[in-house]
Amino acid sequence: MGSRGNIFVLSAPSGAGKTSIIQGLRARFPEFVYSVSHTTRPPRPGEQEGRDYYFVSPETFRRMAAAGQFLEWARVYGADYGTSLLPLEAPLAAGQDVLLDVDPQGARNVRRRFPDSVLIFILPPSVAALEERLRARGTDADQTIAARMEVALDSIRQAIDYDYLVINADLPQAVEEVTLVVRATGLRLSRRRPQLERLLANGGPPRHPWPAP
Repeated sequence: MGSRGNIFVLSAPSGAGKTSIIQGLRARFPEFVYSVSHTTRPPRPGEQEGRDYYFVSPETFRRMAAAGQFLEWARVYGADYGTSLLPLEAPLAAGQDVLLDVDPQGARNVRRRFPDSVLIFILPPSVAALEERLRARGTDADQTIAARMEVALDSIRQAIDYDYLVINADLPQAVEEVTLVVRATGLRLSRRRPQLERLLANGGPPRHPWPAP
């Protein structure tokens, strides 16, 4: 039997560039299963149902949560977000890697359910740069930006619980660093054990004597 797939969790404060990094990862690893979350917030301009999120009513979301259909869920900025468990089980069992985009609360829930999951936190180069990026969007009022900055700082404090920290000062470099984490994870003994067992079952590699002194 082959090994199960890995779960990679990416978290970041709003404005840190997580979405762009995920796009870069998906281009490098098209075989990744990307989990599309459910949310009760309305779609933003350009967002598509089933690609960016599954947009559901608060009533539907509550029914799904009560039925235990979410791997994790959280309320953020007045809306609910949840990762459906059912679409992940088959890919993981088949050895496919899964990429999740969740906040720190969700990441903790994922870790409790899947202790071997790999948690990666994306940091901005500075707090000032983070605020500048939020203002550059031109979509939020000053009061909203201040609230997002407060939530962002609380999120950054929770980065200590993660396995890896990537500073997104340069997007291509940040994508490369997350790529290195993914590739190193694929070399874990837990992932390579089936190859090791097959090799040993077939007698192992030829044994070469030590050279004479």
